Amino acid sequence: MQYRVYGKTSDKISVLGYGAMRLPMTDNHVDMDISVAMIRRSIELGVNYLDTAVGYCGSESQIAIGKAVKGLRDKVFVSTKNHYKGASGDEWQKLLDQSLERIDVDYIDFYHSHGLGWEEYKQMQGPGKPMERFHKVKEQGLIRHICFSCHDSPENMIKLIDTGEFEGMLVQYNLLDRRNEDAIAHAHETGMGVTIMGPIGGGRLVSPSEKLQGMVGAKSTPEIALRFVISNPNVTAALSGMNSMAMVEENCATAGRTEALTEEEKKRVIEILNESKELADLYCTGCNYCMPCPNDVDISGNFSAMNLYRVFGLKDLAKRNYRNLGRKRKGEGTVEAWASACVECGKCEPKCPQKIKVREQLKETHNALGEN
Repeated sequence: MQYRVYGKTSDKISVLGYGAMRLPMTDNHVDMDISVAMIRRSIELGVNYLDTAVGYCGSESQIAIGKAVKGLRDKVFVSTKNHYKGASGDEWQKLLDQSLERIDVDYIDFYHSHGLGWEEYKQMQGPGKPMERFHKVKEQGLIRHICFSCHDSPENMIKLIDTGEFEGMLVQYNLLDRRNEDAIAHAHETGMGVTIMGPIGGGRLVSPSEKLQGMVGAKSTPEIALRFVISNPNVTAALSGMNSMAMVEENCATAGRTEALTEEEKKRVIEILNESKELADLYCTGCNYCMPCPNDVDISGNFSAMNLYRVFGLKDLAKRNYRNLGRKRKGEGTVEAWASACVECGKCEPKCPQKIKVREQLKETHNALGEN
């Protein structure tokens, strides 16, 4: 297992962290025996960063982490989150106290404001408010590091970084979504630790893809996805929501490589990804100028699914996304938003700045991804 120092702290954390968001469930409850065994096996293989949150797995994820670290507290770093965004420091602390009780620990190493946005951060400032309490509980030793997780824009992410209040952040980054790359680099440059959620695209990159695997001769799509994220020197660790022992073994083996990607491999992957982005934009940039469709077809949604297949070779994922377009809500009912619902009225095509032959490509999309 590789280890990296978390920002300006002295903590060396494993480049692979255990994201306890998708633990095995039975009858809407975490299967504790299996989950604890998987988490403990990952620790045996070198994982020392365990991440959970209040609401994960029906609010039982924290309990599973607590059971798994019993007797191993000095070997692991525990990360969890507080989703409260109101004005009361007391209400904010109730969730912290609850987490300490559920995990059954005296302190939390990395404590995140969960899903923090720039506007929410500003509202949490002031006497008696959550950000003041954040610093107070750190002084009391209940937490060790003040962090945030974020789904805001990269620009607002950088604003949060530049406040100087935070020691680390947790953000999304993967082969299919590199929009936060500059913010990640900026955080690293300022001395913050950076952990990554969704390195395998929230499960999207589990689908086999000869094109992606062929970039560097990876055995599986998850392998190349994880190696890509870990190879970024601005990333401290990548969290994987491992929900099987096989996944634990595979991901730990990948994270144990002395070099995730060589400089030559990294260069090749970036070139291919840039070429793929240009190709995807050629088919559709997702500008939505063609919308709304009078027949409720989600044109950009269909083309987004097709790009996953045509550009990245992720056919299983593309077919699944295409099927899900049939569940688009409209008012109280559902509408068929997939390509087969197109009646070829042609009203979309004059609106397209790229002059895409929308009707023709919708037919191609349905033929490739529809049920045969």
